[in-house]
Amino acid sequence: MHVAIIMDGNGRWATARGLPRAAGHRAGARAVDRAVEAAARRGIRTLTLYAFSAANWQRPDAEVRHLFALFQRYLRAQTQRARAQSIRINVIGRRDRLPADLREAIEASEAATRDCARMDLRIAVDYSAQHSLMAACGSAPAGAFAEGGRAAFVQRLADIDHALVPAPDVDLLIRTGGEKRLSDFLLWECAYAELLFLDCMWPDFDARAFAGALDAFASRQRRFGRIDAVATVEAAHA
Repeated sequence: MHVAIIMDGNGRWATARGLPRAAGHRAGARAVDRAVEAAARRGIRTLTLYAFSAANWQRPDAEVRHLFALFQRYLRAQTQRARAQSIRINVIGRRDRLPADLREAIEASEAATRDCARMDLRIAVDYSAQHSLMAACGSAPAGAFAEGGRAAFVQRLADIDHALVPAPDVDLLIRTGGEKRLSDFLLWECAYAELLFLDCMWPDFDARAFAGALDAFASRQRRFGRIDAVATVEAAHA
């Protein structure tokens, strides 16, 4: 199962408590720990977290620098923990615009956890699904996808995104913070994803909220364009 999460609401969580936005991001980092632990316990095979979108460059420079510093500290602190739990870390998205020290931390974390196999933890940083799709199409040799089909395109998209392996399609997309949009996140991979929008702010997301999201997913019928067996039988006898 592939679960993807748009981690929204850090700033609003902090503002509601009279705290600076930076405090909300730090609280959000603790929520990441809880989500990763909950996903691993529930046997989730792939977890993709939206940490920093390409559009987030429009935020104040001080906030962007704080986010990158926080992310770098997170990688350094969590790499050994991920190794102990056999969780493979992979940062997807552009890297040409990231600070050099952050790129080095990303590469070190990926190298240290490359052979881990329990769960893939993918963190999207400077990520834009539209950019990835355009780059995958624009950089491929003529006829590459006609010959290789969907698998060739998926591999090309993985290469563009710095994905260690092509990820399976998303089964469940969760967005916290009360907003109801995809925000340029995994547009190809979410073609048949079940979408769940939660009112809770990301720093309040915990194991109970994760379990509730999985329960909501389990209650849904996924037909992928087909009709279920009961409807088929009824139609045949109509």
